[in-house]
Amino acid sequence: QVQVVESGGDSVQPGMSLRLSCVASGTIFGLSAMGWYRQESGKQRELVAMISSDGTTTYADSVKGRFTISKDNAKNTVNLQLNSLKPEDTAVYYCNVEAMGYDYWGQGTSVTVSS
Repeated sequence: QVQVVESGGDSVQPGMSLRLSCVASGTIFGLSAMGWYRQESGKQRELVAMISSDGTTTYADSVKGRFTISKDNAKNTVNLQLNSLKPEDTAVYYCNVEAMGYDYWGQGTSVTVSS
């Protein structure tokens, strides 16, 4: 059974930084990608950033140049560095693990950006 646990969410002021972390545990075969999505209240969940098993990264246009995704294959962890945060970055951030055609999700960690 795969468990995905996020951490690092907080309430910060605009311009500040946060680092989100995600750990995937359990027996994981064929892990192909890990990523971060976010969901604002009343809106659909959207991709923020993703990193594939070969290190290829994908970012939403809205976060390019501000957010950086990284991973540790040996520990099945993925991190998201969030810099220059804006109020519109406020959302619940979810970690996603893709493996053998399955998607595994964490419970989410809340990021609030407000002055």
